[in-house]
Amino acid sequence: MDVFRKLKQFYWPFKKYFIYSVLSVLFVTVITVVYPIILQVTIDEVVYEGRYNLIPIISSVFIGLMVLKGITNFTQQYLGDLFGVKSVYKLRDSLYKKLQRLSFTYYDNARTGDLMSRLTMDVEGFKFFLAAGLKELIRVVLLIVISLGVMFYYSIPLALVTMAAMPFLAVVVFRFERKVHPAFRSVRKSLGRLNTRIQENVSGMNTIKSLSKEDFEIERFTSNNTDYREINIHTSNIWARFFPLMEFIGNISMVSLLIYGGYLVISNQLMLGELVAFFSLVTYIIGPLMQLGFIVNMFSQAKASGERLLEILEAKEDIEELNDPIVQQRLKGHVTFKDVTLKYTEDDDVALHNISFDAPPGKVIGLIGPTGSGKTSITQLMTRFYEPDEGEVLIDNIPSSEYSLKWLRKNIGFVLQESFLFSTTIKENISYGNPDATMEEIIEAAKRAQAHDFIMEMPKGYDTLLGERGMGLSGGQKQRIAIARALLINPSILVLDDATSAVDMETEFRIQKALKEVMDGRTTFIIAHRISSLKHADEIVVLDKGRVVERGTHDELVRLNGAYRRIYDIQYQDRDAVMQSS
Repeated sequence: MDVFRKLKQFYWPFKKYFIYSVLSVLFVTVITVVYPIILQVTIDEVVYEGRYNLIPIISSVFIGLMVLKGITNFTQQYLGDLFGVKSVYKLRDSLYKKLQRLSFTYYDNARTGDLMSRLTMDVEGFKFFLAAGLKELIRVVLLIVISLGVMFYYSIPLALVTMAAMPFLAVVVFRFERKVHPAFRSVRKSLGRLNTRIQENVSGMNTIKSLSKEDFEIERFTSNNTDYREINIHTSNIWARFFPLMEFIGNISMVSLLIYGGYLVISNQLMLGELVAFFSLVTYIIGPLMQLGFIVNMFSQAKASGERLLEILEAKEDIEELNDPIVQQRLKGHVTFKDVTLKYTEDDDVALHNISFDAPPGKVIGLIGPTGSGKTSITQLMTRFYEPDEGEVLIDNIPSSEYSLKWLRKNIGFVLQESFLFSTTIKENISYGNPDATMEEIIEAAKRAQAHDFIMEMPKGYDTLLGERGMGLSGGQKQRIAIARALLINPSILVLDDATSAVDMETEFRIQKALKEVMDGRTTFIIAHRISSLKHADEIVVLDKGRVVERGTHDELVRLNGAYRRIYDIQYQDRDAVMQSS
């Protein structure tokens, strides 16, 4: 029950719906137990005693109870569903907000399919128990208790004989719960892995087909699917072993009732109507006790789902914000790194070693180096996507940790190498960071990013609806829209992470020409593999294996004959070779 205690904050505020639902269940249960009593009176009083004048009264009472039961059943069902829906709305909302707050470190190890499974299947599993399972458990307990009370009223000896097998049934149900809970947890985990495989397959379909790996992916999916099948078969096996045993114990009680109850009727110690009522009441006990297996099933699924949801809700938020963070009108854009060292996880190699540099406001800083040298890591530390293990990052001579996270990131515009676009219109993609922007501002940002012309060639222009992840656009077009999006927020610091890698040389030249105007007055970090993209930078930092190996202007670094010069020679030799061959 620890899981439900921890999740109490999500469902307890709506307890009034649950309480009213339980009261309705109590009323329905009392009416249900009255049916055998009416049957007993009909047999003993009307049939045996010949009191036929009671027929209209009994019929009217029975019809009235049926109407009341129907109304109350509707009430308890509606209120129970309302309790579950409202609770899960708050829970799902909190889960989504938590996912927005979690740092990049969490997502480095998370799987999209598994997260989707938790926010859908697991949330629904927990809701089902709140809406139906918990209420059903109370109904079963009430029905058993009230039925037992009436049984003991009719005949204490018969009640004791009939209930002799019930403790064994309770033990079986308890053992069933201990077996089935781990099984359902395994089912949930396996489903998460299966969803991850499907999600990755669909997202990477272009890569799969281009490398002819369809058969390989089918084998991997079959492996996950087989694992899911085997775990479900194991769970079904638990059901198959325990449920017949529960039914057998229940039937023993029925046989005991018929044998001993028949003897009591023959010896005139019990009326026939009372035996018939007794028989109905026993089914009210045995049925619910066996139904405990289904309730335990729902409980186990809800518990397993709750545990998986708590893993998200209790995940550590690595990036913490001060209680009273700094919020200024606008950053100047002065960025300083002081002896910064970064290691993503304990098992990873050090990503940055003792990095120090100063980027005054309005300056353009180029970052170049081989893949994995730490270029992107530097820019991610500025926005506090990660926290340094040693040293500090200063923005306008203030530690970045003292700023409001939301405000700091609004002042830093990012254009990434892999541009992500949402499944909405081009206009809404460009204005995503500044939804209050006017149409004129959106068009101006698109023109600066050299995107306006190709947008206007589309059927609906800026109102063109894009497919998932920008499907329908080329890589260069997506990057230009991402550049326009970054420019529209008017950032103090601009980060271009290989932002022109997916465009042709001519478009790159036009974009760079436009960006020179945009970069004026902003601190700009350009991450690039092409020297042509950053040769105009005020300072170029050359990185290798997380260390600064060279720094200076383009001309200074070329004269050094070091790492930068080697990159320069390779790129321009290739260019010269192409020119000579043409």
